[in-house]
Amino acid sequence: MVPLNSSMVSVEHDRARDRVRHARLFNGVVNFSVYGSADSFYYGIYFTKVKLGTPPKEFNLQIDTGSELTWVSSKSCPSCPRSSRFGIELSHYDVAASSTSKVIPCSDKSCTAITLGDATRCSIDGQYCGYVMKYLDESATSGFYVADTFHFESVSSNSTTLNASAGILFGVSTYRSGMLAETETAVDGIFGFGKQKLSVLSQLYYKGITPRVFSHCLKGGGTGGGVFVLGEVLAPGMVYTPLVPWQPHYSVHLENIVINGKLLPVDPKTFTPSADYATVLDTGTTFSYFVSEAYDLFVGAVNNAVSKFGTPRIIYGFQCYAVSFRLFPLVSLNFAGGASLSLKPEEYLFLSNDGTTWCIGFQKAQGQTILGDLVLKDKIFVYDLVRQRIGWVKYDCSSSVNISVPNDDFFYLKQSSSGSSSRGLLVQLLTVAIVTLFFSV
Repeated sequence: MVPLNSSMVSVEHDRARDRVRHARLFNGVVNFSVYGSADSFYYGIYFTKVKLGTPPKEFNLQIDTGSELTWVSSKSCPSCPRSSRFGIELSHYDVAASSTSKVIPCSDKSCTAITLGDATRCSIDGQYCGYVMKYLDESATSGFYVADTFHFESVSSNSTTLNASAGILFGVSTYRSGMLAETETAVDGIFGFGKQKLSVLSQLYYKGITPRVFSHCLKGGGTGGGVFVLGEVLAPGMVYTPLVPWQPHYSVHLENIVINGKLLPVDPKTFTPSADYATVLDTGTTFSYFVSEAYDLFVGAVNNAVSKFGTPRIIYGFQCYAVSFRLFPLVSLNFAGGASLSLKPEEYLFLSNDGTTWCIGFQKAQGQTILGDLVLKDKIFVYDLVRQRIGWVKYDCSSSVNISVPNDDFFYLKQSSSGSSSRGLLVQLLTVAIVTLFFSV
């Protein structure tokens, strides 16, 4: 999810969700199990169960690397959904029901330090430090900040499972509008894993709980799955590109695009990072977006390769073809530092709901190029804020992964548990060692 202060062309209703989405345990791995929709053509939303408060209460929150604010629906929110197409029971946060909840007043230094969204707004009496967040489809949420206990589990390097908790700052939404208020895509809120200080990752890091690096491997296909780790996943063949340091998101420098071995004639200045532009990696976005010049040339090149086999047609704004995906060209996205992201047709196409038509999963945008889950799937991605870089490598996300921990040991994570070795621990992908994702792209 990218907040409103990043500009992008409006697209139709089925793509609006992309905009909406737009104890010291340094030697351990924090656990979240993640669930999601298998219907990427319409929603493709990925969420996890998070426990907040005392006693702990469970909330279904969308995981989002494109925004930093974690927020949950308030008990007193009349516009918040009461049901969801995902078949989950929606929860609502009640300040009075948690003995560890603290409403942040305007006088608190946490309130004065927050610079998020349109504004940090105070109630008339100064008792509530409030927020207003508007997104690109004109959806919005507003509410107030609280501090409360966040509960999690970890597996340490000596194979011990630890129950732990930490106080974090998050938002309590008293108002939701647009797509955020609809039951079709309803969850209890957003789990912010963005780059800035208010994100869950940053808050846990500054408390000495997690490293300043996280990784994911998002499994493609209808059943979804994968891993999400607060730590560094290791794999041979990993390539890296620098983060753009002044950008608030996980932004990188896309230098050029190659289709079937031919360089797309996009002016290099089109992709040059600036105060207003960058290429953003965002797990909260299902599809992907090119700026106008690149999009037109990209779709034109794909059409030249495929149109001889079938006539293109537009479905919900996407260019689609009733032909085999094997007829589509190979695509390479080349980044600063020599890192290349190679995409097979099935990694930038999606199958429409008729089951026979393949659609290009890129849309036209202004201001930013956004790489969503359609492109990020079936690869390990490492977000390393210590070295200021992002790395990736193609990977079978149903397979085992090696996780680096600060003492130079490794966890060896495998789909089914069958024993252990001196180098690591064999655990199931659904156990507390990693975050297991259930989704589709």
